[in-house]
Amino acid sequence: MPLHTDQDIASLLQHAHTIAMIGASDRPDRASNGVMRFLQTHGYKVIPVNPALTGRSVNGETAVASLNDIHEPIDIVDIFRNPDDAGDAVDDAIAAHAGAVWLQLGVINESAAARAEAAGVKVVMDRCPKIEFGRLDL
Repeated sequence: MPLHTDQDIASLLQHAHTIAMIGASDRPDRASNGVMRFLQTHGYKVIPVNPALTGRSVNGETAVASLNDIHEPIDIVDIFRNPDDAGDAVDDAIAAHAGAVWLQLGVINESAAARAEAAGVKVVMDRCPKIEFGRLDL
């Protein structure tokens, strides 16, 4: 079962340091860009993951093509993909030994969530960390 309680979500956000953002955009008008900036201003290292932007700077961080290109522990993989494509991103997060996957608002993939949980990866689904931050007064 994905994390639902306020306490569990708050704990995840309070203990995370490094977030890989799959589907990060360099366009300031995109939600992923705004969420990335918000997380950065709250002390997180956010690594943009987008093969179309590999090597380019996104909000001061160099974009990588895949989670395989990140050579440090990943606390949360924040997934900005459509629900059908989110399954591959979750599988990549499992392979990268991420601590948690965070599927953004509208991104619901129950089978991918079940795979992550079976692998011991925490799951937050159909939520936005920026919204949760404010809602939980973190």
